[in-house]
Amino acid sequence: MFPDKSNILTDICTPLSEPQARMYSPLTLAFLGDAVYSLLVRNMLSLSANKPTGKLHKESIQYVNAAFQAQMIRELLPVLTEDETSVFKRGRNAHSSHSPKNQSDADYRYATGLEALYGYLYLCGNTERIKEIFELSTYKFYSENQ
Repeated sequence: MFPDKSNILTDICTPLSEPQARMYSPLTLAFLGDAVYSLLVRNMLSLSANKPTGKLHKESIQYVNAAFQAQMIRELLPVLTEDETSVFKRGRNAHSSHSPKNQSDADYRYATGLEALYGYLYLCGNTERIKEIFELSTYKFYSENQ
């Protein structure tokens, strides 16, 4: 994908077209989406209060886990576009060799679908939609429970 190493940062920072992003495996999208989602949660918690990192980490675990993410995607499904729903389903139905620890298999699969969606939107450079989805789900839950 990176034929010329001198352009690697340009390539990383250049959004892909939707057809190009759809060519990635759903587990690769979820791998990237996990980082995007975790960064959003960490940013949300860090901006809410300047706390010790141990406390921030403990708080982040409440939001970055399969059960919570599965709850969030179930609430988001009605507002997803057809393409977004398709990406979510590809992620949800992907077969991973990883087995969830202390999480149900169903929750783990739904969380993988949510992460695939975040990864796909990130690759497409659709940061506005990432923001909307995060605000409609995780941030809304966080705000209502403060």
